[in-house]
Amino acid sequence: MAATIGSTTTAQVMQLITGASGVNSSLAALALTDQALAGPLDLTQIRAQNVAADLAERATTVTYPNLNVYCEKVTNQLTEKFRTFSGTAQMTIEVRHSQDRLDGLQDSLQLYTDAVTQVLAANRGDWGNGMFYAGGYEASFGAVKQGGKNFIQVAKVTFGIGVSVS
Repeated sequence: MAATIGSTTTAQVMQLITGASGVNSSLAALALTDQALAGPLDLTQIRAQNVAADLAERATTVTYPNLNVYCEKVTNQLTEKFRTFSGTAQMTIEVRHSQDRLDGLQDSLQLYTDAVTQVLAANRGDWGNGMFYAGGYEASFGAVKQGGKNFIQVAKVTFGIGVSVS
């Protein structure tokens, strides 16, 4: 049951991010106010996968920036007495950005993260199929490390989705 909920919620988040009013729509709006933004993301830059950046670089061709969407944790709280599952799925969207210079790396990463959080804010409420997003999220920014095109930085946006399944 938990694996099904994890993959279903991941697929729903992927659909929201890649849809017409998804992350590229938010990026276009942000590009009007900030010229530092590189541009829209290709579908190959958005993956439903929890994989470390260095491992992904060794296994496939990686284009930066990129987004990784995955379900981090599923909790069955049994808040609804006669449901098979009624609880939360903790989702994570990792925003990874890499470039050859330190200058502007963090600013670009923050813009892409803003685009992700704008998509979440615009999609509060009932997502259908027993899923509900209340609107809260947490964004955390990691330190710049060696990797990618020379330097890489990762931001994590975590949020909970209420799930109720009979």
